[in-house]
Amino acid sequence: MAEDIEAKIRRLRELGKVSAEPSTPPAKPPAAAPKKPPRRPRSISSIREKERRKRILIGASILIIIILIISVGAYAYLQNRAANELKNAREQKLREVAYYFKAGNFTNPNCTKYANQYKTEVVNKILQAKTLQELNAINVKTYFDKAVQAYDSCVAKQRQLEYERILNQTKQEKLKSIELAFQPLLSMPLPDSLKAKVVSTLQSLEQQVKEAKTVEQVEAINPDPYLLSLWRDYYFYRIDSITTPDVILEKNGVKTLVSKSEAKAILGSIMSYQELLQYQVYPVQYVEIALLLPRDRIAGGFLKPGDKIMFFASNGTKGSYHEIANQGYVEMVLLPSTAGQIAVSESQSQTSSSTSSSSTNYNEQHSSAYNPGGISYTNGTTYTDTYSNSQTSSQSSSASYTYNVNLAEILKAIAAGKIQASEEVKQQLENYGWKVINLEESSDMLVLPPDTEFLIIVKVPSIFVPDILQNQQDLYIAKIST
Repeated sequence: MAEDIEAKIRRLRELGKVSAEPSTPPAKPPAAAPKKPPRRPRSISSIREKERRKRILIGASILIIIILIISVGAYAYLQNRAANELKNAREQKLREVAYYFKAGNFTNPNCTKYANQYKTEVVNKILQAKTLQELNAINVKTYFDKAVQAYDSCVAKQRQLEYERILNQTKQEKLKSIELAFQPLLSMPLPDSLKAKVVSTLQSLEQQVKEAKTVEQVEAINPDPYLLSLWRDYYFYRIDSITTPDVILEKNGVKTLVSKSEAKAILGSIMSYQELLQYQVYPVQYVEIALLLPRDRIAGGFLKPGDKIMFFASNGTKGSYHEIANQGYVEMVLLPSTAGQIAVSESQSQTSSSTSSSSTNYNEQHSSAYNPGGISYTNGTTYTDTYSNSQTSSQSSSASYTYNVNLAEILKAIAAGKIQASEEVKQQLENYGWKVINLEESSDMLVLPPDTEFLIIVKVPSIFVPDILQNQQDLYIAKIST
């Protein structure tokens, strides 16, 4: 460093010498100008003064140069130091940005860009800062808070949009389900007043769905109570439109004959319209059918015209039965010809007998005893004779006869006019079968076998006829006691 300064001082001295000498010859004065008087030679003192001044100027220049060099060095040092401090501060700020804006804080890819805008802005400000004051004035936490606010606002907006999408989808599904639920009712032949009520209720429910603000409000809208009331009104309308005093209620294949008031009471007690839809209402139209059944399957055969009856059938399992029809009426009961065959037999017998007997008995016994030497001996003999005589005689006599009366043939003969006093015979045969049944009831004795078949004519609602005929082989008729 000292060698460089000395070299510079020598160079400055040489430059001072050179500058003292004129670099170019003086210009000649114009020819027309008058000539100046010749210069006087300088004195030694003036030359020395000039030399002294030159040296002073050279020294001052050297000092200034040294000061400048020192200043430049100091300035460069200070500048480098400030640059390093600025660099370190900038790196610290960037690490602070990375700490705040780490990936875990912004996980929603649709909203990350809004947070990154503030991250980019603060990074650019950090990179563009020229001084420590500018860097220290940058508050990364403020930008982070703004980024979080923008991110949360975006996330909230995304959630709101998603919630609105779910809400709209829920509304559409609810509207569709309500329309499907009302469709079966609207397809029925409703009277105008009831149809207007159904349409008004449907529109009211749809408006409630459209005005709902939350998914919970939409899901809370339940059309079932409204449908229950409307379906019940329709069933009551159907019942009132039937002209007969009774109606048929059918549920799961089971048909029941009830009065209108009973039908309304049954349907009115149901609290679910899905269960209510399992019922069908039919008008009552009576028809008469003839059934040939053994007496043990028609209440023991003790049926009379006008009796109220029920019908049951076996399920094919022992002891298992189900109801077919809950009401019908007996119109007529007929005994077949096999039960009209009368067989009568009479017999007479006489028996006599006589017996005589005699008997004689003869008994003879001999015995002897002796005692020789103190030892006892006994000897005996017994004779028995029996004589008997017996005589028996008997005599018997008997007589019998039988006759058969075929009532069916008698009835045919009466119808053909081949029997005299037919009216009298007809009167005697009147209610013959019922007299037999009445005799059984009064005597507590079974006259006709349990398998005796009766032809019974019953009056039942037409809707029960297919089930009755289909189960005729396993059909049972029960009398309704009043």
